[in-house]
Amino acid sequence: MLSKLFKALSRSRSTIADAFKALIGERVTPDLLEDLEEQLLGADLGYETTESILDVVERHSKSDFIEKVRDHLVSLLPVAFNPSPFQMPTILLVVGVNGTGKTTTCAKLAHVYKKLGQNVTMIAADTYRAAAVEQLKVWGNRVGCHLVCNDKTAEPTAVLFDGLESAKANKSNIVIVDTAGRLHTYANLMGELGKMYRVVENRFPEFEIKSLIIMDASLGQNSVIQAKEFGNHVQLDGAILAKLDGTARGGIVFPLFRELNIPVEFIGVGEDLGDLESFDPEEYVDGLLGLNQDEG
Repeated sequence: MLSKLFKALSRSRSTIADAFKALIGERVTPDLLEDLEEQLLGADLGYETTESILDVVERHSKSDFIEKVRDHLVSLLPVAFNPSPFQMPTILLVVGVNGTGKTTTCAKLAHVYKKLGQNVTMIAADTYRAAAVEQLKVWGNRVGCHLVCNDKTAEPTAVLFDGLESAKANKSNIVIVDTAGRLHTYANLMGELGKMYRVVENRFPEFEIKSLIIMDASLGQNSVIQAKEFGNHVQLDGAILAKLDGTARGGIVFPLFRELNIPVEFIGVGEDLGDLESFDPEEYVDGLLGLNQDEG
């Protein structure tokens, strides 16, 4: 049975795996390497990762180079992420540009940690989009967790403050904060995000804070540019890759980690609450290369 991740990587795999298949049994020539380079860059693996793959192929062209490429790619990625209960009260500040699916992802995160036995509070701090609050109310009921929102203010920091006070009173282990989508080029909104981060650090020292950026896989290298700018305002501790099933640019996890040292922690593989998979580098690379599972 095909895993959801393997299915979600189908478009990326059709680009990457097919490029390698064209080399199998052939004498590796400069023209074939050039074709491979073009395909890998098109899948957004990034220039440095692509060049290192070409080097592996050239050095092992007379042997089973696919296995060597696989091992090399796994070595470039962070270790597998295994979600576990937080030992200290922790805030997950969920950030990203408009349209990446932050609100739905917040609910999926709540579902993951609720299943681990955590007392979860969600804070609806996206005060610019009324639908986001209503959407989170629906998700909160489905997950069965505490939700804090405030229809009377458009100030996200005020909602955050009230939400954290409520989470303390509720003895929550984990607080998931849905922030408004903002373009990385909007200085005022990015500054507002930095202000929220500082409020937590200065007023709620009993909480650890962890920022997760939600990234639309289909944006490819633009996602790296966005993450760089967000990282100028808040410390990014991890990424969640969404909308992977609709793109051939699944290689974006490599430059994200190589250039910015931001590990992917989860991957969205569907719209249901349970469709959030923790990142495993071996499973991910096998999905890109079409290894260990039969698509037929």
